Amino acid sequence: MDDRAARLRQARLAAGFDTAAAAAEAHGWNRNTYASNENGNAPYSWRRSREYAAAFGVRPEWLYDAQSPQTGPQMGPLSGSQTGPAPIIGRVGADPGGEVLLAGGQAPPEFAPLPPGGTERAVALRVTGHSMRGLADDGALIYFEDQRTPPSPDMLGQVVVVELETGEVLVKRLLRGAAPGRYDLESVAGPTRRDARLRWAAHITAIVPPWQARRILIQGD
Repeated sequence: MDDRAARLRQARLAAGFDTAAAAAEAHGWNRNTYASNENGNAPYSWRRSREYAAAFGVRPEWLYDAQSPQTGPQMGPLSGSQTGPAPIIGRVGADPGGEVLLAGGQAPPEFAPLPPGGTERAVALRVTGHSMRGLADDGALIYFEDQRTPPSPDMLGQVVVVELETGEVLVKRLLRGAAPGRYDLESVAGPTRRDARLRWAAHITAIVPPWQARRILIQGD
């Protein structure tokens, strides 16, 4: 069992779950996936570590790579304001469709300072390539709150981050679709996707230009 898997097991036991199956059932996780994450057969990503950390009341930085203490003032369910950095969870802009390529669990994580008003749910995307020119240039950072809530009326006409029912995560301009619960997704440079069903949508809270992004990136271990 590797160190990351061992920390996950430690967090699960400390949270009062005697077995991996009990924890998975309580939180609606796939039992096989969680068991593989905990026994080290399938290393979990930074994004997944945030979910596990929130469930078990520990810091995701500690769970993922032991960057911060497990116990002390930072321990407990994540709520309120955050003083730590925001994780960079993926890349966007390598193709004109605005698709987000989420980071896996193999490479060291990257972080960036919180934007003004950022909370414990703040995350960032790194722009790769030039297909998002006019919104964000190559190397820029796009921040949003990873809140997983349905689209709200004030998002219409805005460029937002969305997840489709297919699991795709995209950066698109949100427009009304042809029927209730459907949305047109307009790309910065590519074709518009019509009448999509969404799992969630999130406002972009800040865009940091490339020259500044290079100065503020924090490389994890």
